[in-house]
Amino acid sequence: MTPNHTIIIAEAGVNHNGNEEMARRMIQVARDAGADYVKFQTAVPELVISAIAPKAAYQEETTGTGQSQLDMCKAIHLPLSAYSGLAALCDSEGIKFLSTPFDLVSIDCLATLGMDYWKIPSGEITNLPYLRKIAAKGGKIIMSTGMSTLQEVEDAVNILEAGGIIRKDIALLHCNTQYPTPMSDVNLRAMESLRKLRTGMVGYSDHTVGIEVPVAAVAMGAQIIEKHFTLDKSLPGPDHRASLDPAELAEMVKAIRNIEQAIGSTQKHVSGSERPNIEVARKSIVAARPIARGETLTEDNITVKRPGNGISPMKWDSVIGTKAVRDFDCDSLIELE
Repeated sequence: MTPNHTIIIAEAGVNHNGNEEMARRMIQVARDAGADYVKFQTAVPELVISAIAPKAAYQEETTGTGQSQLDMCKAIHLPLSAYSGLAALCDSEGIKFLSTPFDLVSIDCLATLGMDYWKIPSGEITNLPYLRKIAAKGGKIIMSTGMSTLQEVEDAVNILEAGGIIRKDIALLHCNTQYPTPMSDVNLRAMESLRKLRTGMVGYSDHTVGIEVPVAAVAMGAQIIEKHFTLDKSLPGPDHRASLDPAELAEMVKAIRNIEQAIGSTQKHVSGSERPNIEVARKSIVAARPIARGETLTEDNITVKRPGNGISPMKWDSVIGTKAVRDFDCDSLIELE
């Protein structure tokens, strides 16, 4: 693991469409892609959504207007009893399990599964009873901050801290909740503002099309990346079209791992791979024409050429005016006493 290791959360969400076997296949896809976590969304839809709640515009575009938001979510959520089995499968497959609770009952369900983090979604940042219940459970927290002002994020952090959560155990993810997010609305530099809240890690939850934005976020210092994926973008449901397919998920993980290595440290040094190029690419002081022993070295009879294994051109001024210690052929490396 590199010092810059990014936590990559492969967000299965509800892209299993309420099919437990599909959810199990998604665990294997996330593992094969190299993600650190696979994450689901746990909810009792009737406790989350009222009968009069409208769909988001993107949900209407992807699923139509023939059913309510509540009915849509009922059709694509797994029962609470399914999550212990999914967590056990993650353990046996060698990938870590996470799920986002969307209601108080789901919090109690997930509390028994030993997750490394609680994941708070953007929509619950202003839900005081929810935040207090999460805090009462203890542990580490990752909180998405879509649709929020910095003050709202700070208010939520303060509630969690007042409930007993250590501030440094709260990770904040910059996020835009539009599916897909327009590039002009991504605003990755907002991560800099989140760092001012002096919590723990700062990262990015992505809803753009493609992989370039999460990769860029890592280059800008994101320590956690969350990205939706699906088995098939053509499946019915609200989130599939803005998700990565299995090949794209693997490509994103590979790109992020490459960027982690490329970030390196703040030191400016000669790397091991480029050290042999010093002799090849740098230059030395050489004879510009044949020079006789004892002849004074001047700007007329010496010059600078590759290779770089002789006297450095940085010593030019101290070489000018000295006597040739022997005969030099044209292009010979100049030597001094």
